[in-house]
Order: sequence, then C-alpha cells, then structure tokens
Amino acid sequence: MADKEEYYVYVYIDPRNFEEFYYGKGKGSRKEAHLSDDSDSEKATRIKAIQKAGLHPIIKVIAKDLTEREAFLIEKTLIWKLGRTLTNKSSGHFADKFRPHDTFHEDLAGFDFKNGIYYVNVGQGEHRCWDDCKQFNFLSAGQDKKWSDPIRTLETGDIVIPYLKTHGFVGIGRVKEKAVRIANFKHNGKSLRDLPLKMKNMFDNSDNENSEYVLKVEWLKAVDSANAKWLKKGGLFTTQLIKASLQSQPTTLEFIKNQFDLDIVALLKQD
Repeated sequence: MADKEEYYVYVYIDPRNFEEFYYGKGKGSRKEAHLSDDSDSEKATRIKAIQKAGLHPIIKVIAKDLTEREAFLIEKTLIWKLGRTLTNKSSGHFADKFRPHDTFHEDLAGFDFKNGIYYVNVGQGEHRCWDDCKQFNFLSAGQDKKWSDPIRTLETGDIVIPYLKTHGFVGIGRVKEKAVRIANFKHNGKSLRDLPLKMKNMFDNSDNENSEYVLKVEWLKAVDSANAKWLKKGGLFTTQLIKASLQSQPTTLEFIKNQFDLDIVALLKQD
C-alpha cells in the first residue's frame, strides 16, 4: 500500500527580521502546535518573544502533498542548509545521509569518495622491502612521480592487499593516513630515519618531487615473504601496476578471505 501524500513541510519566520528559525513536517494542524509550546526550548522562547512584541510568527507551508518519507527528507535538507540559524534541536531523519557541517575543507568517505579494496605492489628492490613495511606499518612508492602518484590516490579507510612479486599476497591492511613524502612520515612519533630500516635508500630524492611517498597502514593480517599466499594457476589477479582495484576480482577476493580468515568486503562496512 502506497504512503498517503498527506504530509507537508513548514517554516516559522520571525516577523521582526524575517529570519527563518524553525522547520517542521506534519499533517493536519501540526504547524500551529508550536504556538502553545510552554517549554523553555529555544524555539518556544523565540515564539514567546515574538508574541510579547505583539506579533505572531509567520507560518508558511513550503512543500505539500508529500509522503511521510518525502517530508522527512525535505525537512532534513532545509535543516542541514540553514542549521546555524535554526532552533531545531533534533538532527532529524536521514541525518547520516548528510555531510557534517564545517567539513568542506575535508575529503570525506562516502561523500567525496567511496572506500575500496586495492591491490598494491610492494615493489621490493633497492628502495623498499616488505620487512620494513610490515614492521613499521606502511606501504610506499616513489623515485619517480609515475610510481608515487598511484599510491597518493589511496584514501583513509581504503583496504589494501599488498602483493610481493614472485611470492604472493602478504597481508590485509586499512589505510590510516594518506601518503606523504617520506621526510614527513612518522611511525609512533619517529621519523623513518630514526628507525632500523633495512632499506636505507628509501630517502633518495626525499628533497624533490621524486621522493618516496609513504602510506600509513594498520595491518589487520600480515605475514613474512616465506608465508605469502598464492595459488599457481588459480586464476588470481596480478599486475605490474602500483595500485589496482580488486572489487571486480571475486576469485582473488575469495582466495584472500580464505587464506587470511578475514571478510575483506565486511571490513569496508566496519570503518
């Protein structure tokens, strides 16, 4: 049975300055109910001040002939847009679908990007090794922008599956902070320069655009190279790219899930 289109969304306006100060949704005579509100809420206090001045709040219907769900959504949209000047107390229905205020300077998961599950090449060689990554909670890429640019696109909350060439998959991690130049990266408050790295060459080009970029990772499962997970002729995904999405690779995801005993897809929902 379809919802009845009997709801409306209304606004209370202060006649002293024509400022909108309350949005609501209802049906029937709901919009007049606040006039008899005897509480000490900000809304009731403002209505009383208007009445004390010999005036009446201006009450106008903004949208009509709505289902209750439609009314909730419109009400929440208006509250979100003008929340700073309103007396509405409740964040209302659909609150989790709206961006928090004061966050336009940030990139937010679910609003500006969707977290994903990514294959990341460890790129073991003279500038990095898996042992360092595993011990000090990072992944890195660099020595040319074409190598560092892909890892810099990973976002906080992404799930990363590191791959070690000729060995296999060596862990599952969650990105904790976006990649930064190695000179700016800290592990437990310490620069990587002050830690016993096996690959000291990581700091080559650290003063220019070819710097190694280091991604902070929380390892949920990690193994050494001797215990890497792989199945020859198992149809598992691999690539020479630094980063690649695994979300369209069900065979590989199922293999990793079984080998590491972690539901990778569920990890995205937990963040």
